[in-house]
Amino acid sequence: MPQKIHLIAGARPNFMKIAPIVRALQQQGRLSYKIVHTGQHYDREMNDVFFEELGIPQPDIFMAAGGGSHAQQTAKIMVAFEEYCLQQRPDAVLVVGDVNSTLACSIVAKKLHIPVAHVEAGLRSGDMRMPEEINRLVTDSITDWFFVTEPSGLQNLLQEGKPAAAIHHVGHVMVDNLLYQAEQLARADTSAFETSQLKAALANQAYGVVTLHRPSNVDEPETLDRISQALKQIAHRLPLVLPAHPRTRANLQKFGIDLGPNITLIGPQAYMPFLYLWKDAALVLTDSGGLQEETTALGVPCITLRENTERPITLDEGTNILAGTDPVRILTEVDQILQGKGKIGRRPHLWDGQAAQRIASILADNLA
Repeated sequence: MPQKIHLIAGARPNFMKIAPIVRALQQQGRLSYKIVHTGQHYDREMNDVFFEELGIPQPDIFMAAGGGSHAQQTAKIMVAFEEYCLQQRPDAVLVVGDVNSTLACSIVAKKLHIPVAHVEAGLRSGDMRMPEEINRLVTDSITDWFFVTEPSGLQNLLQEGKPAAAIHHVGHVMVDNLLYQAEQLARADTSAFETSQLKAALANQAYGVVTLHRPSNVDEPETLDRISQALKQIAHRLPLVLPAHPRTRANLQKFGIDLGPNITLIGPQAYMPFLYLWKDAALVLTDSGGLQEETTALGVPCITLRENTERPITLDEGTNILAGTDPVRILTEVDQILQGKGKIGRRPHLWDGQAAQRIASILADNLA
């Protein structure tokens, strides 16, 4: 009987990362698996169509952990996952990224002497104010198999004393999923997408896409105002579309910040409609981690509205530029791109759509 592995996801972006691994496990047939949805985030977009688009089955279990403070949420996930592990007793647990579910399920597995595999291991921002940084550090301190997306992750883990034999530079499952979804999108009927109607209204005019959600950007009135002033100036030259996180929209209203007529606010988008929007953008302005990587993978100019990034390969090799939240710096970088003088990046080594195949093979060899 094949060894059994639990694949952990807590939020919609996590499913983007485990989907290629599920497809690789199905194809290879050397390990059995169960998909565990901790319910860290409830998302109405996660319906049958969502899993069909990903090419994976629905989760085997939904734990409904829900919200609360970081401590409350982490505790609820730990209690629920411990009970499930005691019933099912997997041979390994695989976690992705840096959310609270990643941390919680790693701790539970390790205390039950179940090996832990961490996908996207070794990424570091150096900013301990970010909850994700704490989750990354703690998870990697108890991980057995480290699956790394870029050389910086490899170097960080070696500097932290992790055994070289346990570290595997495999490429990036998020890019696997992006390439898979882009192929699906090319064959899909996009006419019902809100973003399709937006693009039609722009009538082949160039446009930019903005995402803002990090507390350090949207919860501080001065910072959000600074960014908004820059966006308004950019929008005089290039119409912008902002799929607004509920927190961002609420804070814009709370702080009395008006983005003006040239920035179109829309609701949060499902993966495919959002990909349909940003893949053709003249530039993307974001504070998201994943979007820094995805824009690099498709060669779309990206300006990151943060002072640091845990994904330096997007700066070293990709299309990403770190501009912080200073309007002058942001506008300078936008000017360069709009004048055709922006940086030309390339897709990094091993970002070839085969990372999940490598992960599945390594896990099967280690669990054999």
